[in-house]
Amino acid sequence: MIVTLTPNPSLDRTITVKTLRLGEVHRAQALHIDAGGKGVNVSRALAANGVDTMAVLPAQGAPAVEFSARLDGDGVPHDFIALEGAVRTNITIVDAAGITTKINEPGRASTTADATAMLDAVGRHTADAAWVVGCGSLPPGIDGTLYVGLIERAREHGVRVAIDTSGTALRKAVAARPDLIKPNHEELEELVGTPLPTLADVLEAARSLVADGIGAVVVSLGEHGALAVDATGAVHASAVVSHPQSTVGAGDCLLAGWLAALERGASLTDALATGVRWGAAAVALPGSTVPTPGDLSLPRVTVSPELPLDLTLNSHPGRLAPTHKG
Repeated sequence: MIVTLTPNPSLDRTITVKTLRLGEVHRAQALHIDAGGKGVNVSRALAANGVDTMAVLPAQGAPAVEFSARLDGDGVPHDFIALEGAVRTNITIVDAAGITTKINEPGRASTTADATAMLDAVGRHTADAAWVVGCGSLPPGIDGTLYVGLIERAREHGVRVAIDTSGTALRKAVAARPDLIKPNHEELEELVGTPLPTLADVLEAARSLVADGIGAVVVSLGEHGALAVDATGAVHASAVVSHPQSTVGAGDCLLAGWLAALERGASLTDALATGVRWGAAAVALPGSTVPTPGDLSLPRVTVSPELPLDLTLNSHPGRLAPTHKG
């Protein structure tokens, strides 16, 4: 089983417009509301593809009732920590070209006691877990030591840990040596403190993290796909989506696909190809809809060793886009 922790969950409202123009009135063409937050999205994608998962997150009151109903509809088992006001509302606006604009609330003002409650909740499921996944931004009042505690507690039980976050939280998690981190291009640059304009630069940075004790590094690269590095080697993969609808949650689906493939004993190459396929399939779906098995035959994934690739070009909305940790 793969257990996810989402410290800062959200109800995601995705609004589709023809063209977004600042200062003007728009008519929405479509509205999608999903239970969200990065770890929640990972669990939703896993459940949609028959992989055992448990989503752990704080929620209480009326938002918890709605959140639970949506997770039940997605077939996602869940365990809520009773914290009032923990569920945010995030708004995403997507135009006809697939360009995404996000407005994220900061989340509940939280305490160290709240962080302990989150770790205790994850601990209720650790015995049955192959992976524990800590995902997304942290609510105000909780710092990156939450993910450090997650890594340390899981390690005590021999459970592997993946971390998908950014900024200070990512730096603190890296110091605790998780089994996997999944930054995007910009987050990796921030982590190592230097620009990484080519795929070869990203490769070197990822290899340095693996040499320092990180089990594997998977970097989402927007229009340029993703790169995976572990002690056995490195691989780059990309996919093009003919009719993109939304990039929201694409990186979360990439991570879910990667983990699902590893659960089947996949190689580094096959795990990344699977992750990119899941992420690209998500781009072809509205809002933060996650792909099901029937969606996964659409994207064609290309695995390439083209390391001199220039990563400074403008993003193309039809490719797997970077994810923001919300």
